[in-house]
Amino acid sequence: MRFIRRHILTVVAILVLVYLFIPIAVVGVLSFNKPASDYNTQWNQFSIDAWTNLCGVPAVCQSFGVSVRIALLSTLVATIMGTMIAFALVRYRFRGRQSTNLLIFLPMATPEVVMGSSLLALFLNLRFPLGMPTVIIAHIMFTISFIVVAVKARLQGMDPSLEQAAQDLYASPRATFRYVTFPLVAPGIAGAALLGFALSFDDFIISFFNAGTLVTFPIYIWGAAQRGIPVQVNALATLVFIVALAIVLIAQFVAWRKRKALAASTAEATAARERELNPITVDSFPRS
Repeated sequence: MRFIRRHILTVVAILVLVYLFIPIAVVGVLSFNKPASDYNTQWNQFSIDAWTNLCGVPAVCQSFGVSVRIALLSTLVATIMGTMIAFALVRYRFRGRQSTNLLIFLPMATPEVVMGSSLLALFLNLRFPLGMPTVIIAHIMFTISFIVVAVKARLQGMDPSLEQAAQDLYASPRATFRYVTFPLVAPGIAGAALLGFALSFDDFIISFFNAGTLVTFPIYIWGAAQRGIPVQVNALATLVFIVALAIVLIAQFVAWRKRKALAASTAEATAARERELNPITVDSFPRS
C-alpha cells in the first residue's frame, strides 16, 4: 500500500498521456499504410508512398495551404491586438476595465456553434461575401481571447522592480520597453502566438459556417471522410505533430541552456564576491 500511495500519481499521469497519444500514434502508423480500399482504417501493407508524394492528391495540399495561410494571418493580427489589450488591462486603470476583462472571456466560453452561426448571420446581413476574409475575421475573433489571457498571465508574473531599476538608471520609457519589458514578455507572446496558430489551424465549426466555397484542411477531412480519407492526410497530420513537438523540444532545450548559463554565472559571481570579502585563503600562503 505504501508503494501504491507513493506512485499512484505517476501511474495515473502515464496512463492519461498514453490515452492522449494513442490516436496520434494510430495516425502516424496509418501514414505508412498502403490501404486495400479507399478507407485507410485497417493495416494492409507497409509503404512510404504517402511521405514521398505528399501532394499526390492535389486537394490535400491545397486545403492544407489554405489553412496555413489563414492561421498565419489571423495569428499575426490577433497576437498584435491581443498583446496590446493585455498591456492595457494589466498596466493601466480606466473606466470599463473590469467589464473588458469579463468580455474577453466570453468568446472562450461561447460554444463554437453559437459563435459560428452568429458570425454567419452578421456577414449575411452585411451582404459580405463568404470566403477567406470572413474566415480570417472569425478566427481573429475567437483566438484573440486566448492570446490576451496568455500574455496577461506573463505580464502579471513579471517583477516590476526590473523596470523600476531601468528607470532609476535613466532609461527612457522606449528603452525600458525595448531592453527590459519586451524580452521578458517575449516568451509569453510566442507561446500565445503558437496557441493561436494551433487553434486557428485546427478549427472546423466556425470555419465551416463562414467559409462559403473555401475548403480548409479540417473541412476537406470532414468531406473526404464520407468517401475515404487519403493516406497523405495522415502523413501531413503526422508531419505537423512532429514539427510542433520539435518546436517544443527546442524551446525547452534553449530554456535549459539559459538556466544553466545563468546558474553558472551566478555561482561565478558569488565566488568572486567571496574572494573579494575574504582575500586571505589557504592558497594565499606559499607552499613548502
